[in-house]
Amino acid sequence: MKKILIGLFFAFAVSTSAKAQLGSLGDLAKTAGAAGFDVNKLTSGIMGKLTPGLNLTSAQQPQVTDAVTGFLTDKSKILPLQTSDKAAYTSKFNSLFGGLKTKLSGILLKDQMTKFLGMKTTDPTNVLSQLFH
Repeated sequence: MKKILIGLFFAFAVSTSAKAQLGSLGDLAKTAGAAGFDVNKLTSGIMGKLTPGLNLTSAQQPQVTDAVTGFLTDKSKILPLQTSDKAAYTSKFNSLFGGLKTKLSGILLKDQMTKFLGMKTTDPTNVLSQLFH
């Protein structure tokens, strides 16, 4: 009887351990999908295009950087929806982008905002596409 109980306990422990490992592998897979989404690197690349493209002043640069970083951080949280629920992703992305536009409209001059919106691209090799899609 003792051997049976020890055997059952051992089987339970192995099963629980395997489930925990599978759970962490699932979490790892979720983050791996966003692993190519480095917020700091993307922000740096985006600011490298926005600063000269919009002729940002030294006072505007940190404000725009903060707005872009916040947007990208929030976007990184909804990226898994791109594959699991495209409609939810689109809805949440549109809301995030609306928030970014609102923030930027308080920082940028009207002509700068017009230029910003004119920079919209679908080219995935252009870092600015991360702001628009």
